[in-house]
Amino acid sequence: MLSRRHLLVAGAAALAAGQARAAPPSTFVTVRDGRLSLDGKPYRFVGANLWYAAWLGSPGAGGDTARLGRELDRLKTLGVTNLRILGAGEKSPAKVAIDPTFRGPGEDYNQDLLEGLDVALAEMAKRGMKAVIYVNNFWDWSGGMPAYLRWTGNGAWFQQGDPAHPWPQFADYSARFYGDAKAQALFQHYLRALVGRVSSVTGKPYRDDPTIMAWQLANEPRPGGSEAFGAPNLPTYYRWIAETSALIKQLDPHHLVTTGSEGAKGCLEREACVVEAHKPASIDYLTLHVWPNNWGWIDPRNQPATYGAGEAKCRDYITRHVAIARTMGKPLVIEEFGLVRDDRAFAPGSAATDRDRFYGMMFGLVEADMKAGGPLAGTNFWAWNGEGRAQHADAWFKMGDKAYAGDPPQEEQGLYGVFDADASTLAVVRAHAKAVAAF
Repeated sequence: MLSRRHLLVAGAAALAAGQARAAPPSTFVTVRDGRLSLDGKPYRFVGANLWYAAWLGSPGAGGDTARLGRELDRLKTLGVTNLRILGAGEKSPAKVAIDPTFRGPGEDYNQDLLEGLDVALAEMAKRGMKAVIYVNNFWDWSGGMPAYLRWTGNGAWFQQGDPAHPWPQFADYSARFYGDAKAQALFQHYLRALVGRVSSVTGKPYRDDPTIMAWQLANEPRPGGSEAFGAPNLPTYYRWIAETSALIKQLDPHHLVTTGSEGAKGCLEREACVVEAHKPASIDYLTLHVWPNNWGWIDPRNQPATYGAGEAKCRDYITRHVAIARTMGKPLVIEEFGLVRDDRAFAPGSAATDRDRFYGMMFGLVEADMKAGGPLAGTNFWAWNGEGRAQHADAWFKMGDKAYAGDPPQEEQGLYGVFDADASTLAVVRAHAKAVAAF
């Protein structure tokens, strides 16, 4: 494992080298005057989460390149131009974990999934789309940080939702990852292989591919769940962000790097933590997730009665993070948000009155900030189910299922994801895309 001093020195050298060499081509997304920029103009987008893109692109069992093409065409027709996709996955015994994955504890990475990522990026390029690739996960539905800890023997492994380990024990356990030297060595080896990869489809190194907008350190990295563990762990968490982002910049000076953070909700409710986490020069923009059902702001079983007060909290949460981004002089992307359907239904085409209202509110705030020249660059709704459908009567994903949906294995298929049959929600997205394109 590289020492902290080595990484910081290397990162500084990489940044200096990046300044000395030619600027990224105009087809790369950059940061200019505190906003995302593309070809000298503000880069504003409507996006979606499509974590399973590499799985569809894989030539191995379960791959479905024809479906990948259909989903990308549907999204392009909607006006979606930016996709947040998963570029990692670790073998895990968790009941809700995906399989296959990009890696196990060794260095024999899954070439089918790596080629699947190559295919996904190449197909996105044909449609003028940009990708944000996250390279780890705080949650165990893709293996993630707990899988690394299991491999290194850092405490007794357990899965999220284990009743013997009530919340916030899982979050405290997963957050051990940042300070585990062996886990970091394993992670950095994969990171070097991924960021340094040459596409098997285009023959182009990833670092030279403008289809990639940004590398993201992880999905929802948190310093911990409890104050007792998380507060003392903050320096280690900040150091991990600084070192990992510097390493990526060393490997790839052309692409943006960001955290994948939820904002204050994933930072022990501390806005100061949000600032510190996004302070390094190697972190180009801030991220924000908005989950009113999960956070107890809107009761999913009594949504109409609790929606109004919950929406007000969401508006305030977004407003406060826009202010942080403006103060820091960095762009902001709302890269996850969602709300359950009416009566917590899962079926495609089910009524989504409050969800549509919620999407409309989110999009309206973004449009207003864009019009005012603010730091908000775009959104990625969670998530695109497309033609994916639950394979079981209870709507739960089972390990080995191949009909992927945007709802990850830890949730019922259809809980938050948007199906191709969800006409009312698709109309809201389409109208927003038209508004953004007009700026």
